[in-house]
Amino acid sequence: MAQAIKIKGSSLHTPPDSRAVMRSCIVISLMFHLCALFGMQEVVPINLFPKPLRTYRVELIRPPVDQIDEEAGSADLTKLKPEDEEAAERLEDTISLDTSDKRYISYARVIKDKLNRNWKYPQKAYLNLIEGNVFVRFTLDRKGTLLDVTVLRTSGFGILDDETLRAIRAAAPFPPFPGSVSVKRLNIKANFAYRLTPRKQ
Repeated sequence: MAQAIKIKGSSLHTPPDSRAVMRSCIVISLMFHLCALFGMQEVVPINLFPKPLRTYRVELIRPPVDQIDEEAGSADLTKLKPEDEEAAERLEDTISLDTSDKRYISYARVIKDKLNRNWKYPQKAYLNLIEGNVFVRFTLDRKGTLLDVTVLRTSGFGILDDETLRAIRAAAPFPPFPGSVSVKRLNIKANFAYRLTPRKQ
């Protein structure tokens, strides 16, 4: 029978215990998977310890219909907010026929020319030497349609006031607003001077 030979000064390595190797592999595997899990937590958060969900109860409370109607009825709907007032101001503008505003000069000239072609000195006033000034305001929309005309200051003679109103209505409709006029309505103030003799300076 063969005998084991023992060499002095050296020892033969015995094979490691298979159980110890298995434990080491399991520990290494666990450590690797834990590292991988925590690494994935940075990229894709995983809620390992979820908090219990909380439920809330929400109630919608509305006043009775009668109360809503009373509140709506008490509100003053005729009052405009400041921004609404600014918007309303942009909807219209007021000028005179002798305006110096560059946006309106050319259009005011066209209006004045058309009024002059329809305005006459009443024959009866001429024969009776009646003179006076009629100060009026009339309103046009963007198409040049006459919306309203009002005597702001009378001449004191109905015949002159009537001729002024007739001339404005006869001149209508006026040309549409040019591109320089951006408002929707334009109020125009004009003075119709009825003079038989030149005014003294």
